[in-house]
Amino acid sequence: MQYKYAKEQLDYSDLSSGRVFYSLPGHPAFPVRLASEIFQRCAASRETLYKNSTPCTLYDPCCGTAYHLSVLAYLHGEYIREIIGSDVDGKAVTLAQRNLGLLSMDGLDRRIREISQMFEQYGKDSHQVALKSAYTLKKRLSALTEKHPVATRVFQASAADGKKIAGNIKPKSVDLVFTDVPYGQHSHWRDSDFNEVVDPLGSMLEALPGILSPASVVAIVSDKQQKVLHEGYQRIEKFQVGKRRVVILKPV
Repeated sequence: MQYKYAKEQLDYSDLSSGRVFYSLPGHPAFPVRLASEIFQRCAASRETLYKNSTPCTLYDPCCGTAYHLSVLAYLHGEYIREIIGSDVDGKAVTLAQRNLGLLSMDGLDRRIREISQMFEQYGKDSHQVALKSAYTLKKRLSALTEKHPVATRVFQASAADGKKIAGNIKPKSVDLVFTDVPYGQHSHWRDSDFNEVVDPLGSMLEALPGILSPASVVAIVSDKQQKVLHEGYQRIEKFQVGKRRVVILKPV
């Protein structure tokens, strides 16, 4: 796959998972450059299809720790009005709230105090590096919030539970869905009662139409074995990066 937008190999180390952003075992970090590329392709698709370039409401129904959502706010926050995440895993939701909390000055200042205390207590080089990155992010966040703050929300729900999703998100309000779905190695598809979902991608796509805006696109990252097909959506684009397959859809 050739990068159309994130063409340069930039230094994303300040945005590393586990440095300033929180990480959770079993929830591997999504590659920052690829997240940026997918977001920019989706933004370009919205502009081409709908002539719409206004800041979007971004939603991930399988958000995990919301790491890539948080990173996207630091990279492309001027194009994002609100970030909403949900996940069936309560522990992941708790950490997602903390990561998305780093998009506010209060939340980032709390994290800086936390890292400072760890550095004072243990004196590790990694804590000093994390502190430096945190102050770099604070400068970025300050510049972003001067334009507009990014609102954030997280709730617990299965990606297949359309009723619960609709109960937490306003109708026709989501402009961009960007989700990295479970591959079955580190995580699995479960419903709200933690039963295995038979047709996970189909169930998730079925759960989304009520919350999608008239100018929306849906980006799904999966492995090669999972087929992203649904009669309610039209495929705009498909590409592959290593073992990941990315499909961008629009509702019909």
